[in-house]
Amino acid sequence: MIDKYYLTTAIDYVNGAPHIGHAYEKILTDIIARHYSLRTDNMFFLTGTDEHGIKIQKTAASQGITPKELCDMNSQKFKDAWKALDINYNKFIRTTDQDHEKIVQKIFQKLKDKGDIYKHEYEGWYCQGCECFLNPKDLTEDGLCPDHQKKPDIVKEENYFFKLSAYKNAIIKHIKEHPDFIVPSFRANEVLNQLEDIQDISVSRSKENVGWGIDILDDPNQSIYVWIDALSNYITAIGYDPDGSSEQFKQLWPVDVHVIGKDILKFHSIYWIGILMALDLPLPKHIFAHGWITIDETKMSKSLGNVVSPTSVLENFELQNADAFRYYMATSAPCGRDGNYSDIDFKEKVNAHLANSMGNLLNRSLSMLVKYFDGGIKEEFLNNRSKEAEGLLKTALGTIKIVENHFNHFEIQEAALEIIGLVDATNKFVTDNAPWTLAKEEKMTECGQVLATVLEVMCIISSLIYPYCPNIASDMAKQLCYDVMKKYDDITTDNIKVGKLISKEDIHPVFLRVDSELADKSEKVKA
Repeated sequence: MIDKYYLTTAIDYVNGAPHIGHAYEKILTDIIARHYSLRTDNMFFLTGTDEHGIKIQKTAASQGITPKELCDMNSQKFKDAWKALDINYNKFIRTTDQDHEKIVQKIFQKLKDKGDIYKHEYEGWYCQGCECFLNPKDLTEDGLCPDHQKKPDIVKEENYFFKLSAYKNAIIKHIKEHPDFIVPSFRANEVLNQLEDIQDISVSRSKENVGWGIDILDDPNQSIYVWIDALSNYITAIGYDPDGSSEQFKQLWPVDVHVIGKDILKFHSIYWIGILMALDLPLPKHIFAHGWITIDETKMSKSLGNVVSPTSVLENFELQNADAFRYYMATSAPCGRDGNYSDIDFKEKVNAHLANSMGNLLNRSLSMLVKYFDGGIKEEFLNNRSKEAEGLLKTALGTIKIVENHFNHFEIQEAALEIIGLVDATNKFVTDNAPWTLAKEEKMTECGQVLATVLEVMCIISSLIYPYCPNIASDMAKQLCYDVMKKYDDITTDNIKVGKLISKEDIHPVFLRVDSELADKSEKVKA
């Protein structure tokens, strides 16, 4: 057991509706959160929306509504999407929340009083998509922003700047001394390269240019800019206050991991770390930068018309819950690498792993238990097991530690494949020991021992797959009379008890093949 686990996602910009890329990050984070909920009694998962800035101001004006009305409408879309995907966060923060805005003003004032924020007239290349000033050397040969492929605007105004350059050496030192600070580790070199010529950053905009923002307490002609506003959500949400923080903040901070997209790693590993150092706060333990999701091997783009809504996948395949989509997205890429979504691959993977391998293993094992033993477990089924059976049970317990180690390194795909590997080993055990043949030969004790061993392992599998597929796991556990929320440290190979386990009418598939008649109503109608 660990004392606590605090994790966050990036907060999503509410200029539009959520897409599959947003969903990927939230699913990964929810899986990490659910995993750690089985390793600690104090787990806290934060997500939310970023709701200030010029893009929201302009979009709202084009739609004839106020910025707050746009934020209210689109923030709800994100909440609805996460509910559909079973994202079980503890808090959803909006940067328009009054308590957040008040603390952001205090943070800004504290840094200003300390001398880490100063006023300066500046002229430079400003990208509205990035919402930041760009160094000319970072532009393409055509003078475009490399991320948005648009020419930045020349902006000249008097803003407040944060002395990020003063913390350059300390940030470099921290990254070099903590090789697991940035995950995956190969991205640390990218950050160190960016730090070579890091400059002070603008942390305000004039009200004339950006009216939709948080006022600076003693300078209402300036709006507090995104870096101090948005990034501070990670501490304001849990009760940070320069005048005296809450017990919750003292208990949860520092954050165990910020889960973010690789495109905003610079802002989290440099800007945010500099701000925290200036506030004299402990630094995050890890920053996990995941890759992007392509659609049929093509980058998502509004112009290509291939932007996929996360809930559309559930609707298209008529899925009763999000488990299959969650599992697929979580296994779409190794740690920190890019992944891909395709309808064909989705069907093939979830049918193979969740229906054919895992679901069918449980279904046929319980069915044989009913057929041969009326759904009951006898004392002799749990004793004097074969070396092969004991070996499988030992492998199952060992898999818990392997999965935990993968999660310690944010290897979500790798952990899932380890779980499916245990499923495959259990299927092989059934095939090799053929309980149907043992029953035919009237070797009923041996038959019962094989089935009881398999069901013991299935209890462990339900616990391991729970973070990915909470509904499937709960259904498996219910049929096994097992507590799926049992802490990993408490799991044993003594889960199946003597007595009646299940009746025939209580056995049902935990996951139907996506293209089966029962799973797909449209196919059933065609039939």
